[in-house]
Amino acid sequence: MSERESPVEIFKRSTASTVRALAGREDVQVTHSSEPPGLLGTRARIPVPPRDLNPHDVATVRGAADAVALRLRFHSNAIHAQRMPLGDTARAAYDALEQARCEALGARAMPGVAHNLGAALEERYRKHGFDKITDRDGAPLAEALRLMARQLMTGETPPPNAAHVVELWRGWVEEKLGTDFHGLSGHITDQDSYARAVRKLLAELEMDVGEEPETEEDEDEERKSEENENEPNDGQTRGEDQTSTESESMSSPQMQESDLGDGAEQGGEDSDAEMGEGEGSEEPAGPGHPWRPENSRRNEADPNAYKAFTTQFDEVVDAADLCDPDELARLRMMLDQQLQHLQGVISKLANRLQRRLMAKQTRSWEFDLDEGILDAARLSRVVVNPVLPLSFKREKETDFRDTVVGLLIDNSGSMRGRPISIAAMSADILARTLERCAVKTEILGFTTRAWKGGQAREAWLSAGKPANPGRLNDLRHIVYKAADQPWRRARKNLGLMLREGILKENIDGEALMWAHNRLIARSEQRRILMVISDGAPVDDSTLSVNAGNYLERHLREVIQYIEGRSPVELVAIGIGHDVTRYYRRAVTIVDAEQLGGTMMNKLAELFDEDDGRGAAAWVPRRAAGGR
Repeated sequence: MSERESPVEIFKRSTASTVRALAGREDVQVTHSSEPPGLLGTRARIPVPPRDLNPHDVATVRGAADAVALRLRFHSNAIHAQRMPLGDTARAAYDALEQARCEALGARAMPGVAHNLGAALEERYRKHGFDKITDRDGAPLAEALRLMARQLMTGETPPPNAAHVVELWRGWVEEKLGTDFHGLSGHITDQDSYARAVRKLLAELEMDVGEEPETEEDEDEERKSEENENEPNDGQTRGEDQTSTESESMSSPQMQESDLGDGAEQGGEDSDAEMGEGEGSEEPAGPGHPWRPENSRRNEADPNAYKAFTTQFDEVVDAADLCDPDELARLRMMLDQQLQHLQGVISKLANRLQRRLMAKQTRSWEFDLDEGILDAARLSRVVVNPVLPLSFKREKETDFRDTVVGLLIDNSGSMRGRPISIAAMSADILARTLERCAVKTEILGFTTRAWKGGQAREAWLSAGKPANPGRLNDLRHIVYKAADQPWRRARKNLGLMLREGILKENIDGEALMWAHNRLIARSEQRRILMVISDGAPVDDSTLSVNAGNYLERHLREVIQYIEGRSPVELVAIGIGHDVTRYYRRAVTIVDAEQLGGTMMNKLAELFDEDDGRGAAAWVPRRAAGGR
C-alpha cells in the first residue's frame, strides 16, 4: 500500500474485495458511480463513498455493495427469466421479491450485512421521496411487497421512510392473500420453488402472470435429477441445484467468512453463462416475432402494443434537484448573458402578446339600459329634466377564459447548443409575459437518464433478454416551473437546460401524455399544451430490439388521442423537423432564432380563435423563412 493512498481509496479497494468474496466470484468488476446501484453481467456499480467516510454514508455504500454481491451469489438469470410474468406490474413485483430473497439470505446469516442493507434501503427510499407519499396511488406496490417479504424472512421492520407505504398496501394484500404470503419463507433457499410461489401470489393479487411455462419439461428434469442423486462426481449439476445448495450454505448461521471463497469456482461457469448473450435461451429468432403462449385460445394482449419493460427506474424530478444551487446560479447567469442580444426582439413580441391578452380581459360596459346598475354619471339629466327615465348600465361578459399554458421542451442531445439556449430563453420570456396577464404557465422537459439504455436495459439483460420488451430506457421528466409556481422562484431552474450532460435521448409519446395528464388535472377552463422538438423520437436501446417505428407509432397514437378526445389544445413547433406530419396544429422553423417569435405568434393565434372554430382555423405550414 502506498503511503500517499487516501482512506477513500483504501475503502474502495476493501469494498470491492468484499463484493467478490460475498459473491463467491473473482471476476466481478466493481465501479463507483453517482448513478443508482446496479448490476450488468459481472460489472457491479455502487455509490461513490464520501470523502469524510462518515458512518451513515459508509453503511449506505456497503449496503449497496452487499445487495449487488448477494444478487450475484444467489440469483440465477435462467430461472428468473423462465418464470418471468407477462404484465409490467407483475414483473416489477416479481423482480422486487426476488431481490428481497437474495438479500434475506445474506441478512439472516450476517447481522452486519443486515445493518448495511437496511441503511442502503433507507437512503434509496429517501432519494425517491417515499416519505412524501400520502396515498396508495403514489405508493409502488412492488416496493411494498418487497418490504413485507423482507420483514417475513428476516424480521426486519421497514425503513422509517417507507413504513407508511407498506401500511398503505398491507391491509389490501392481507385481504387478498390471507396467510399465503407467509409461505414464501419456506422457499427462500430454492429460487425455482420461490419463483413459482411468487407467481401464484401475484396471480391471487389479480396481476397478469401468464401460464406456468414448460411444466412437463420441469417434471422430466426433476425425475432426471432424482436419478442422478446417487451418481458420484457428476460434473453436469444444473445451475438450479447449485444455486439451491449455495443458498442453503449461506443461510446457515454457522457460515464463516472463510466459506465465502469456496463457491468461487463452483459458481463461475454457471454465472458466466447466465450473464452472457443468452445461449440456449428460448428467444425467437428475431425481435420482430411476437411471443405466443402455448394455449392459443387464450385471449392475450397484443405483444406489439406499446409498453415499458419496467418503469421502476423512471423519475419525475424538479430541476433544482438535479443541480446544486451554486451551479444553478452560474447556469442562470449564462442564460441571462445570452438573453441580452435577443431581449429587444423577443420582448417586443411579448409586449404585443401581452397587449392582446390584456385587451381581452379589459372590462367594458353597456349604457342606457332599462335595467341593471344605476348609472350615477347620468343622474344630472334626470335632475335637469325629471321627465327623462333613469339610466342603467351593465358590465359586458369577457370572452377570456381562465387559462393555463404548458410548454413541453425536448431535452434530447440533438438540441444541444443554440436550440436549447433559445428554447430556454423563449420559455423564460413567455412565462413572464403570461404571468403578467394572469395566465399560469408550466415549463417541462423530457429526456432519459442514460444513453442507449439505463437500468431498464440492465434488468432486461439480467432477465434473459425476452423478446418484444418494449421501452428499454429510464425516463427523466423534468419540472422546470410548475403552473402554480411564480416565475421569480423558478427562474434559476431554466438555466439547467444549459448544463452539460443533461440532454440525452427523447421518448416523445410518454412525455406528451405525462404533460397532458398534468394539464388535465388542472381546474382552469382552457388548457393549452405547446410542444417544442427538433426531431422524431429516438432511443437506440428501445429501437434495437423493437420495430423501427415503435416510438414514432406510439407518438402518433398519443397525439391522435389528445387531438380527438381531450379538451387540451395541442400545438407543436418543430426546429428543423417537419412536425406537421404528426400534429394537426403545427409549424416548422428552420432556424432556432425564429423560435421566440413563433411561440408568441402561435399563442396569439390560439387566443384569437373563436371557441366554435377550434382546429379548423389551423393549417399545417412552415414559419416565414422555412421554405
